[in-house]
Amino acid sequence: MPRVEAGAAPQECAIAERWEVSRPRWGASRPGVRMAGFRDRLSGRLDMRVLPQPAVIVVIGLGSGPITVDEGSGPRPLDGLVASLTPGPARVRGQGVECVEVALSPRAAYAVLGVPPLELDGSVTGLDDLWGRRARLLREQLAETGSWQQRLALTDDFLRRRAQGAPPMTAEVAAAWDAIVAGRGRVRVGALAESCGWSRKRLWARFSAQVGLTPKRAAMLVRFDHAAKALLAGERAGDVAAACGYTDQPHLHRDVQALAGCTPGALAGLDVSTGP
Repeated sequence: MPRVEAGAAPQECAIAERWEVSRPRWGASRPGVRMAGFRDRLSGRLDMRVLPQPAVIVVIGLGSGPITVDEGSGPRPLDGLVASLTPGPARVRGQGVECVEVALSPRAAYAVLGVPPLELDGSVTGLDDLWGRRARLLREQLAETGSWQQRLALTDDFLRRRAQGAPPMTAEVAAAWDAIVAGRGRVRVGALAESCGWSRKRLWARFSAQVGLTPKRAAMLVRFDHAAKALLAGERAGDVAAACGYTDQPHLHRDVQALAGCTPGALAGLDVSTGP
């Protein structure tokens, strides 16, 4: 769902008028987890493009109707969904949408999803397909609770219980991901391997298994995330390419086309989801 920050631009202010947004009063739940509750104030029809971002997105639908996902192979009505780090160009549609949305860093996702991240790469998965009866019970609990803070607390407790006893991400993989994020995607895979004392091949294999992307693809995603936010804020494509570490504007164009399914100019005018 849309994210609205303080000092919002006019487009973001319009989003704020449409959406009621509730965040946990206790701040960040735990490292790598962000969540919020969303309700469409206008009870209108939602038609929104989903942008890839460096987080796995979990959406728990609470409205009277399903959330319909279209990845190009036909619409799928879902009561909840999990979008991988790079779900590919997709659209989300619905009527009177109300939901809890959770953004999980790769480290947090590795602990709570319960499946190898590679199984989610390039797709949007139904939450019931992933968590089965547990997802349905959580949705019922949230729907029966009127307070957003209670809903968020229930979701937080659910995630905490799922993470208990889960194997931690390998320290070297976690450090490599942190380095990619800190460098805003401008890192060399060879340097990452040297920093953790692994061969390039070993880092590639371990990182892909635990994050769901190769290190090179992860760097591309993090770089794109910064570029997309700048484009949505109204910055010129040439300036964005230079500021975000692209070799030139055509390089930015290729990455935006590959990850968002449109040109940088078209992206700047889209109604998109950027997470809680």
